[in-house]
Amino acid sequence: MDERAAGAAASVEAMFREERGRLLAALVRRFGDLDLAEEVASEAIEAALVRWPVDGVPPKPGAWLMTTARRRAVDRLRRDQVYAARLAVLQVEADRAGPAAPADAGGDLPDERLLLFFTCAHPALPAEDRAALTLRCLAGLATPEVARAFLVPPATMAKRIVRAKNKIREARVPFRVPGADELPGRLPGVLQVLYSIFTEGYAASAGPDLQRPDLAEEAIRLARILRRLLPAEREVTGLLALMLLTYARRAARTGPDGGVVLLDDQDRRLWDGPMIEEGRELVVVALTGGPPGLYGVQAAIAALHDEAPGVAATDWPQVVALYDVLLAIAPSPVVAMNRAVAVAMRDGPEAGLALLDGLAEDPRLRGHHPYQAARADLLCRLGRSAEAAAAYREALKLAGTEPDRAHLRRRLREAEGS
Repeated sequence: MDERAAGAAASVEAMFREERGRLLAALVRRFGDLDLAEEVASEAIEAALVRWPVDGVPPKPGAWLMTTARRRAVDRLRRDQVYAARLAVLQVEADRAGPAAPADAGGDLPDERLLLFFTCAHPALPAEDRAALTLRCLAGLATPEVARAFLVPPATMAKRIVRAKNKIREARVPFRVPGADELPGRLPGVLQVLYSIFTEGYAASAGPDLQRPDLAEEAIRLARILRRLLPAEREVTGLLALMLLTYARRAARTGPDGGVVLLDDQDRRLWDGPMIEEGRELVVVALTGGPPGLYGVQAAIAALHDEAPGVAATDWPQVVALYDVLLAIAPSPVVAMNRAVAVAMRDGPEAGLALLDGLAEDPRLRGHHPYQAARADLLCRLGRSAEAAAAYREALKLAGTEPDRAHLRRRLREAEGS
């Protein structure tokens, strides 16, 4: 491949990566069918791979792709009148939902991606399907890549994505952005999908690696897009801030061998300073102008950790106070567990252990290995080595990644040795 052809191919790849969701959303809004939109979007990309190395990259690549995809869609609808009639009914319903977004100032593709965010995270879909469809449609991951993200075979993921699309079609899920009255009820679902993708990337639930940076970085990219589309929504800003302030520590979380490095032992010089600074600025925005939100408060907690020169110097009274706010906003056993650990740092291990033991009967924590690991650590600090070893064994049974298991085995040996 000569230099010109290589450059054109790189341009197509970059366009597909950055603009595929935008192209797909515009096609869905135009034709009202996700399958058709995906098919003709792929055909347009294939056509670009053939034409652009010969003719050069057009001045408005997105508009070129949209025109090509639209022509392919029209050709298919002309060949299949039954399919066209069904789409016409769907299109009437979509038109009633609201007008399409205008093209941007440069005359390129309109940005309809907000429509896709809400469609992919629609409450009619099972939770696991929402995240899969978001990665497929908005992140532009191929089905095998989505399958790797969920650690399932590609055939299983293909069925899951088909099932989600069928559900959208059969339930006549509208391809539209919720109105102002619906937004407060629907936006948390979108944010939860993005946060679940980020969490799996930052702290994998299973597999050989502790972190999966590709997933975490894709979640951050999608959160940036969502914030551009909904700049006035403080919880969107809070989610982006939380992701940045958490992911800024990624380089220090594992050692040279890929093993776990706890917060106490991390080399904070490896933390990403510019990312922390951006996150701190976003926290201020997220917590200004109204009552605090779930993600804004979590981001504020993350900021306190990032600002401290070390664990001992962290403002633990303020961390506990923020967890109190978080429990009032969104009570959950995991929040209560994290608050108990913060109390242990503020008031001593005995106080924290009492709170953790008070959560022991909650079934949602029984399969959560960080709960048993936190109990074990506090028991070790209290010199109760036999009980600590028992708790480490329970955590070891539940841990999903090999680095977590290796860390717990090491701590278990230390407890047994004591």
